[in-house]
Amino acid sequence: MRVIVPLQAVVQGRGGLVLGSLIPCALFYFLQLYIRRDRPSSSASNLPELAPMPRSLSRSLLSPRGSSGPVRLSSRGASVARDDDNPYYVGLKRCAEDPYHHSSNPNGFMQLGLAENWLSLDMIRDWLVGNVKEPLLLDEEGELSIHGLATYQPYDGLMDLKMAVAEFMGQVMQGSVSFHPSQIVLTAGATPAVETLSFCLADPGNAFLVPSPYYPGWDRDIKWRTGIELIPVPCRSTDNFSISIAALELAYNQAKKRGVKVCAVLVSNPSNPVGNLIDRETLYDLLDFVMEKNIHLISDEVFAGSTYGNDRFVSVAEVLDSENFDRRRVHIIYGLSKDLCVPGFRVGVIYSYNENVLAAASKLARFSSISTPTQCLLISILSNTKFITEYLKVNKEQLCDMHALFVDGLKQLGINCASSSGGFYCWADMSMFIQSYNEKGELKLWDKLLNEAKINVTPGSSCHCIEPGWFRCCFTTLTKQDIPIVMERIHRITESN
Repeated sequence: MRVIVPLQAVVQGRGGLVLGSLIPCALFYFLQLYIRRDRPSSSASNLPELAPMPRSLSRSLLSPRGSSGPVRLSSRGASVARDDDNPYYVGLKRCAEDPYHHSSNPNGFMQLGLAENWLSLDMIRDWLVGNVKEPLLLDEEGELSIHGLATYQPYDGLMDLKMAVAEFMGQVMQGSVSFHPSQIVLTAGATPAVETLSFCLADPGNAFLVPSPYYPGWDRDIKWRTGIELIPVPCRSTDNFSISIAALELAYNQAKKRGVKVCAVLVSNPSNPVGNLIDRETLYDLLDFVMEKNIHLISDEVFAGSTYGNDRFVSVAEVLDSENFDRRRVHIIYGLSKDLCVPGFRVGVIYSYNENVLAAASKLARFSSISTPTQCLLISILSNTKFITEYLKVNKEQLCDMHALFVDGLKQLGINCASSSGGFYCWADMSMFIQSYNEKGELKLWDKLLNEAKINVTPGSSCHCIEPGWFRCCFTTLTKQDIPIVMERIHRITESN
């Protein structure tokens, strides 16, 4: 009624705006004030005390912010987050949790599953101690400068570093081929390099043919985010696991029947995990094959400068310089983690002869660019020709010596290795020590080596090897004094088998 009365006065008043509206409203509200004045006021002290609200209910029940439902990831994120039961990663994790050290932890896990070179780290350390201040802080005039260090720089790498890397790659190839800085895209390691290149060459659901055994990390590096399928193409021990063009042809035709589009052949040279080199004739055959199928060739050459023995390394770039092939379908993956033994610096290289690939990869490099201080430091290291020449010479000598010692130690245990000329590992045949000639028997031996002998090696099944009993054993994280300990631990297991 209190609301209706004044409204009626406004609507029904006939004495104009003043008589019909304002005066009735004023009289009404004065009446309300008079009535309220005569009422007894009730103080807060006379009100009955209210019982406090019980707090038995959870806040999550009163507010949607505390939903008890599951917090979901994308299907991609959930897949990546799951524990990986691949023995390659299981072994790496165990070693990281309890690493061997000759004095502080002699009963720890010995790392033979990681292709990392510790043999020449002292040379890198000594150079850094003597030179680290100059390349980072001084400009060309010798003045202290921060502008080129802390500001944005090209995502695909500084041109000065591209020039230094191109020179280093040529030196690694012993001057047999020249590399051009304009054909280089730099990334934060070889892993994003091969992923970025794969993104440029194939769509989700497409496939690469990969001669196997192959590096087990590719199953993550390439497949996780690109959605590309890797099709293992088996190589045989009877041919020292060399690439077979006939096997590639068969795999290509089988993929075509399944409706899978093959976009490239991916090889490693030197081979990882076997360590053999791809000869010139096989490179010719590979180039003929990809041209015939109208697909790409990716050559991973990260171990190009880490060779030993009498066989000469031949880059696919050298073959392109000598023959008339379609260069646009050829791409090289390189990096400084292996040949310069600085994996922590995270430097990878895409070297391509295809302008469209370079344009796309340069833009994608924003997701994996190298820090500018790291680039400045590497420019100084690689520009020191005297140091690099000495480093490459000493590193090869140490690789050769350690390889010979390690292979000889295995031979004394009755374990033979595939013939190899490069890499930080040997491909060891332990098939005579597995109780059943299959993947299950191989993994049982691997488990004993890891959990009883505390030796981490990579089983062949992780590398898609179809012949059970082969293991990759990396020797460049060891010292010469460690080798007898490794052999003694392996012997304890093989003797019981």
